[in-house]
Amino acid sequence: MKLRQLGFWAVIIGLSLPAWAGERPGAISGYVRDSSGIPQMGAIVEIVGSAARTLTVFTDGAGFYSATDLLPGLYTVKVSAPSFLPALREKVGLHPGGNVHVNVTLNTLLNALRVGPLRGTADDDDWKWTLRSVANRPVLRVLDDPASVEQQSHDVKASLSFLAGSAAGGYGSGSDLSTGFSLERSVFSVDRVGLSGNIGYGDGLPAAVLRGTYSHRLPDGSGPSMAVTVRRFAPSDPNLHYAALQALALNAGDDLSFGDVLEVKFGSELQTIQFLGHVTAFRPYGSIDFRPSPNTIIEYDYATSLPNTRAEKGFDSTPADLSEADPRVSMTNFSTRLERAHHQELNVSRRIGRNKMQVAVFSDRVNNTALVGTGEVTAAGGFLLPDIYSGTFTYNGDTLNTRGMRVVLEHKFCSDLTATLDYAYGGVLDLAKPDVEIQNAQQWIITQNRHALAGKFSGSIPGAHTRWIASYRWVNGQALTPVDMFNASPGQSDPYLNLFIRQPIPTLGFLPAHMEMLVDLRNLLAQGYVPVVGQDGQTVYLMQSARSVRGGVTISF
Repeated sequence: MKLRQLGFWAVIIGLSLPAWAGERPGAISGYVRDSSGIPQMGAIVEIVGSAARTLTVFTDGAGFYSATDLLPGLYTVKVSAPSFLPALREKVGLHPGGNVHVNVTLNTLLNALRVGPLRGTADDDDWKWTLRSVANRPVLRVLDDPASVEQQSHDVKASLSFLAGSAAGGYGSGSDLSTGFSLERSVFSVDRVGLSGNIGYGDGLPAAVLRGTYSHRLPDGSGPSMAVTVRRFAPSDPNLHYAALQALALNAGDDLSFGDVLEVKFGSELQTIQFLGHVTAFRPYGSIDFRPSPNTIIEYDYATSLPNTRAEKGFDSTPADLSEADPRVSMTNFSTRLERAHHQELNVSRRIGRNKMQVAVFSDRVNNTALVGTGEVTAAGGFLLPDIYSGTFTYNGDTLNTRGMRVVLEHKFCSDLTATLDYAYGGVLDLAKPDVEIQNAQQWIITQNRHALAGKFSGSIPGAHTRWIASYRWVNGQALTPVDMFNASPGQSDPYLNLFIRQPIPTLGFLPAHMEMLVDLRNLLAQGYVPVVGQDGQTVYLMQSARSVRGGVTISF
């Protein structure tokens, strides 16, 4: 009897083992990161089974997710997060008791609109090549820094910089000493807040600028942003009665994408300046990008201020003074004159292998053009605004009205070397009569057409991780303003000979920081200086760009 019962139970167990084994649950897990390798916390991971059953889990701070107690079968893994396109992994097979690892990379709509792959081989990982003006845009960093890849895994980025400028033999330079800082933090993966500032020291009171930014990425792909900038500049010229230039700017912008073929960016900045009176300016901007094919972009741009071309260097080395930053102010009869610009451009960009080409036509109108000069001057007479911090002054050059064209060719030899050739034709302001007195120079300033040709090499040195940019921009005649002054293409460069170097500095292992040495040389040979007679009979100069020699150290956390 006992043998019969034992045999009966053996048969039951034997028949049930295959069924039990077939129902043993498994798990699907993995990591969710963006295209830069940054883990995405709070991403929604949906595990969809063949029976239309859905299990939803969320990623943790490391971007890890895990879905357990899943029956064997085929599954679809769907991952979504704000500001990213949804990602799918179909036909994920799960065996009884198995554990399948599925890693997912999320891409943004902007990445989807880029020409070519976002991350491919070293030769394909190009710097941005289409004309993307960042004028008026509240961006702390618009270029990835290869030397700070390790930082990108953190929610907080910070930097501290110390820069000094040489007097450069009276040709003009940056502040004697400036200290800059920036702090940027990610909030819930979709928001970013930032605070940055710079203080420049000269012979008088310091000049200072403080900027706060906020950006948000919505689920529909749009990215509204806001920024507030406060600037104070205190000239020590006794003719100005120690008047301080104070400026407040409010910026708001947004970008929208429509499928994979159209992107619209727009915004505006409201500037108010208090200096020998009150001046207010409204500066709208916008662009429309149309991509008829994966390697072609047609773009229309409208801008009302000069683009921030310093973004190409991955570091904003501009001093806090008025030599390189808005608002561009001059003076007439002790009254403030604010430069007001209108730029329209239509360009076509095409990529062919390692070569890129851009053809553009543009129309510019600039009122109260703020010309740059250098030499010993004062504000006596009310038509010169000295800048003691940079050793330069501004002079009202009246109106520039021109149309022109641009052709840009770029070739990437390898991942460490890129060459760019830029040709432009358009109008510039020029002095029709030589050696005129500075107080009468405005009546002799006219618009002349000029040709400009620029060559630029940029890249990095393997092993040393040195990043460098060297350029020379030639113009076929005398000019007080650059040809194509709103150029924000990869071929853009400052006038004449320029060199920029970023060199990482070894640090002690226990310091949670990355140090770099910076060298920024502009118009090193002091070319393009147009002599005029100063107030005291001495020679002063007007030019496109004053010679500038700056260097320092930046510390990134």
